[in-house]
Amino acid sequence: ATDDETDLEPPRSADRAPKPTRRIERVVVRELRTLSRTRTFVLLGAAFAAVLLGIAWVGGGVGAGYVPTIVDLLTPLELLVPIVAVAFGYRAILGDRRRGELDVLETYPIAPREHVIGVFVGRAVGLLGTVAASLLLVGGAVVVGREEPFSRYASHAGADSPLLFARFVVLTALFALSILAVAIAISALVSGTRSALALSVVALVVVLVGLDLALVYGLAGGYLGESSLVYALAASPLSAYRGLVFETVVITAAGTGPQTASPVASLIGLAVWTIGSLAVATAAMNR
Repeated sequence: ATDDETDLEPPRSADRAPKPTRRIERVVVRELRTLSRTRTFVLLGAAFAAVLLGIAWVGGGVGAGYVPTIVDLLTPLELLVPIVAVAFGYRAILGDRRRGELDVLETYPIAPREHVIGVFVGRAVGLLGTVAASLLLVGGAVVVGREEPFSRYASHAGADSPLLFARFVVLTALFALSILAVAIAISALVSGTRSALALSVVALVVVLVGLDLALVYGLAGGYLGESSLVYALAASPLSAYRGLVFETVVITAAGTGPQTASPVASLIGLAVWTIGSLAVATAAMNR
C-alpha cells in the first residue's frame, strides 16, 4: 500500500506546547487522513469482506447459524487477519522516514512513544473498521439467511447466540491489533520498502507456522507437558486467538468439551505481543 503525504502543523514554542494527549490525537488524525486518501486500503477492505461472505455462504454457515459460521471462518481468519494487519502497518513509520517526516518531527515537542501510539491508534481504527465491518456484514447475512425459524432459534439462544458472534468479533479484533503492533515494529526497524516486505513475510511465517511448530516440537520432545500446553499456547498470538475462540465461543455453545487453552493466559499473551511490539517500535525510533 502507498501512503499519501500528509501536512504537519508548525511547531510551537515550549511554553505553548500541546499536552501529550493532544499531540497523540494529531498523529491519529494524520494517520486517518492518510488511510482515507489511499485507495488500496478501501479495495483491501472490500476484498476482505467479499472473501468472508463467500466462505460463510459456500460453507453453509450462513444458513446454519452463528456458531457454524464462526467455525467456517476461524481457519481462514487465522491467515487473512495477519495479512490485512501487516498491509495496514508495515509501512506506517517507514513511510514517515522515507518522506523525511521523522527528521521534521525531531523539531516538534512530540516524544517517539507518542508518535508510535498515535500511529498505532490511527492504523488500528482503519484495521478494526475493516475487520469488524466485514464480520458484522457476515453476521447480518446469518440473520437474513438462516434456515432455522426465528421462534425456534430464540428458544435455543444459549446454544447459538448472536452474543457469541459478538464475542468472536471482539477476539478477532484483539488478534488483529497484536499483529498490527508487530507490523508497526517492523516498520520502525527497517529502512527500505523491500526489507520491510521481506521482514513482514518472515514475521507472518513465524506467527502463522513457526511458533505453532515450536509448540508441537516441545510437546513431542517432552519439553512441554499436556497440562502446561494450554498455557504455553499463549506464547503464539495465533494459538492464543484460536484457543480463545474455542474456549469462549465454540465450547461455550456446545456446553462441554476438553480444555483447549487458558483464556486468561491467552489474553495476557496477546497483550504482551501488542505492548512489546510497540515498545520495540519506540526503541527503534529512539536510535
